[in-house]
Amino acid sequence: MPFVALGGLLVIVCVLAYAYGAAQLGDRVQVLAVARPVSAGQAITAADLKQVSAARDSEVRLVPAAQAVEVVGRTAVVPLVAGTLLTPEVLGDAAFPPDGQVTASVAVKPGQYPQGLGAGARVAVYVSATARDGGQPVATPTSGQAGPAEFPAVVLGVDLAGDGQGSTVITLLLKAADGPQLAAAPPGGVVLMQTAPGGN
Repeated sequence: MPFVALGGLLVIVCVLAYAYGAAQLGDRVQVLAVARPVSAGQAITAADLKQVSAARDSEVRLVPAAQAVEVVGRTAVVPLVAGTLLTPEVLGDAAFPPDGQVTASVAVKPGQYPQGLGAGARVAVYVSATARDGGQPVATPTSGQAGPAEFPAVVLGVDLAGDGQGSTVITLLLKAADGPQLAAAPPGGVVLMQTAPGGN
């Protein structure tokens, strides 16, 4: 008899577990995703969008499929690859760059940026505090800090042909407040470290 009771209990547990799993799988919503690559600053068209089914997640703000009409005409804040689920953070207004942000290009050599860096990648930008003039350190606007200035940015484009002097030119989207620090960087004084892959 104890074995029969135990067997019955196991059956009940399995049924409840199956019901819970089915309920979780069934809790899905229709959201918008990117149907084809969209460049940063490009206006989004209806052909750029598709509806997909995604699991409901209270921690991730996905754009409902019902809002497709509102999304068309807005710009992509960062480069978007096909299949990317849209969130409010990647959608900008008609103007680009968005308010409070600027674009800037920086010439870097191998060792100053990760190989394989692509559009859409998120990076940490490090600007050295000193430049060198005849072998002697020269203070720059960032030299009042204990170490290199650091701020986040998003890669908009990577030109491997570069400036014709062996450097790769990388275009970044960053906060307007960080623009002057990047502009004041001495030659060879910028290092990029990737923090998230492209298309996110």
